[in-house]
Amino acid sequence: MESVIILVFIFGYLAITLEHNIKIDKLIPALVMMAISWALISLGIDDFSQWFDTAKHTLMENFGLLPHEEKMHIMEETLLHHLGKTAEILVFLLGAMTIVEIIDYFDGFSTIKNAVNFNSRRKLLWMFSILAFILSAIIDNLTATIVLISILQKIVKERDVRIWYAGLIIIAANAGGAWSPIGDVTTTMLWIGDKVSTGKLFVYLFIPSLLCMVVPTFIASLLKPFKGTLELQAADNKPKNKFSSTMLFLGLGAIVFVPIFKVITHLPPYVGMMLSLGVVAIFAEIYSNSKFAISQIQSEEHAEHASHSPVHHSLSKIELPSILFFLGILMAVAALESLGILFGFAGSLQDNMPMMGTELHVEGVSDLVVLLLGVGSAVIDNVPLVAASLGMFSEPIDNELWHFIAYSAGTGGSMLIIGSAAGVVAMGMEKIDFFWYLKKISWLAFIGFIAGAAAFMVTRAVF
Repeated sequence: MESVIILVFIFGYLAITLEHNIKIDKLIPALVMMAISWALISLGIDDFSQWFDTAKHTLMENFGLLPHEEKMHIMEETLLHHLGKTAEILVFLLGAMTIVEIIDYFDGFSTIKNAVNFNSRRKLLWMFSILAFILSAIIDNLTATIVLISILQKIVKERDVRIWYAGLIIIAANAGGAWSPIGDVTTTMLWIGDKVSTGKLFVYLFIPSLLCMVVPTFIASLLKPFKGTLELQAADNKPKNKFSSTMLFLGLGAIVFVPIFKVITHLPPYVGMMLSLGVVAIFAEIYSNSKFAISQIQSEEHAEHASHSPVHHSLSKIELPSILFFLGILMAVAALESLGILFGFAGSLQDNMPMMGTELHVEGVSDLVVLLLGVGSAVIDNVPLVAASLGMFSEPIDNELWHFIAYSAGTGGSMLIIGSAAGVVAMGMEKIDFFWYLKKISWLAFIGFIAGAAAFMVTRAVF
């Protein structure tokens, strides 16, 4: 049964990558493989000898000996747990996207657009890469990608050019998220799990992460797509909104507030995002002089008037297919994680890889294993692989191993567009083809990944 579930995942994965060839939207195979995977788990629950306890990040003992009813109960609890974790990401994403759309409703991005008074492709590349690197460390790589691609769409006219910039934004955002405890979900996991501290994370990973962003950006700046000048979006004729600058800074400030709220309250980020959305929505309704509240039910008689509400307007522009794609892909990966398949994959890497000398390993764990976990995070997902590593290794807090895992899992996902949350959201926002990214961007991400890994080994030797 495990083999069948793995085959379902592989075929679903192929259907997602071949979206443009088979003419089927990627969200459909994602949802289908999620549903079939969990259905097969439910039908064959008595055939499984192991189960991954997501709460304790380790395999359950004697799962195969448990009665059928108890196994079904554990499966339902696990499914609910994964749905809850996935819903946290989706609600967070909905909040961030709505705030971005509210800013756009008030033409807030025109403030940034007007500040870009140059049309050099190379300068624009460095501007977006540096912004992505810094912002992702503050507001996390997913939100930084949403904000920057939204800005990019207001500045760059041609989509064929924009997707090149989007590719480098993904690399820079994932690199920036690796050295901050709130920049990426995996570094947050390690931080909350008392495996890394903020100070040591910065010391060990800032330079490697910086190189992971700078090297691909420098190489890209020499390529043809980033040479010469760029045709910027023409200024529209609509009158400038007097609240555009206010809503821009209010919206971005609200997003920046989310990690602060998390640190103060220890609540999940989506709670802070909903608070931020509520505050931004209040000002949006006041500024637009709308008589309709955020919770207004859009009945037929009010349908015409409801469109005047900036919040309703913004919610109507949310990319729901991208949200459903997230649901499908994350829950499908959760199925593999629950069966202990990903845990077994990470463990077999450690067991089968030969030791490579004292200069190439961390406390008995081969560097090659950690690097392959990074590559694996691009193919599958970095969250379950890091979850597996939390159960596999027992090194103390701030051991070099945890920092190397944080770097590899955080930046390795850039090598494939569906290997990171930033990549998936960019794929949805700009309709980027999987194979286009594989041919044009993946090699740049790989070079940056290796450059940063080499820098980490030097940094580790120094500190």
